[in-house]
Amino acid sequence: MSNPIRIANCSGFYGDRLSAASEMVDDGPIDVLTGDWLAELTMLILARSQAKQPGTGYARTFVAQMEQVMGTCIDKGIKVVSNAGGLNPARCADAVAEVAARLGLSPTIAYVEGDNLLPRIDELRAAGADIIDFETGDPVAQIDYISANAYLGCWGIVEALSSGADIVVDRKSTRLN
Repeated sequence: MSNPIRIANCSGFYGDRLSAASEMVDDGPIDVLTGDWLAELTMLILARSQAKQPGTGYARTFVAQMEQVMGTCIDKGIKVVSNAGGLNPARCADAVAEVAARLGLSPTIAYVEGDNLLPRIDELRAAGADIIDFETGDPVAQIDYISANAYLGCWGIVEALSSGADIVVDRKSTRLN
């Protein structure tokens, strides 16, 4: 029989309280700290942010939380998995790495990407893919999309953790930094 894995979540939406990560880590014991930022409204917020300021498009609050708890997570062996990468997981991972360097830490940071369908909308439509409204089931008219993302599952996260990542910034095809 294997031991249970204790998972704590520090965010349920973009803008959730910053103290949640340190509360989960300090008040543990936990094995994994997770955070969920990517509701549809958040994707809109991130898309607008990225349009105004290229290089953004991720949940900067996650980076602030990592600054608060990264050292303790490493000391306690707590893995971190978050979808805070939003529309720019590589830049989010870089921002976390910059925080780690400033703190004198060297965690293995992975990011997962591959779910961005925006560049493929025309190709998907030409191939006969139906883009439907999940509430009504009706086809969505061809419009100017600002974000188009697919939910692809946990495989990239599993690969990143199996490869030794301490922190995984979620999107969908793993690359270790």
